Amino acid sequence: MSWTFDHLGIVTKSLQRGRKALAPLGVEAWTEAVTDPVNGVHIQFGRDRAGVVFELLEPIDENSPVYPALTSGKAILNHVAYLVPELEAAAEIFRRGGYAPAGEPKPAIAYGGARIQFFVTPARFIVELVEAPGHEHHFIPDA
Repeated sequence: MSWTFDHLGIVTKSLQRGRKALAPLGVEAWTEAVTDPVNGVHIQFGRDRAGVVFELLEPIDENSPVYPALTSGKAILNHVAYLVPELEAAAEIFRRGGYAPAGEPKPAIAYGGARIQFFVTPARFIVELVEAPGHEHHFIPDA
């Protein structure tokens, strides 16, 4: 099964604040910001000079699944994400490896409604699976 690294997810109080924090890392190209009420976040993707993509996650409100990271100051570097061709097959590999689903699959606006699912690894970090093989983020020049 072919998986592709997609992004590192970072929780931030605001997208603007997150963009400012990542500027010294050379994150200069940004996508348009998107609100995803199903997943409880405002998001924006940025790419650094090395081609690494970061996803900023701003909670919509206190019910957002990433809101506790802001209040606790933990899990700010929130997750690593991979594009996968079949979510069920990748999820089964994770379950056999002792990864626990953090919830059911949900559609994600940033991926055209493709399904995403988060897992907590035995080492206690989070991995996101995105059922969108070949997906490319559209960065706005000089945004």
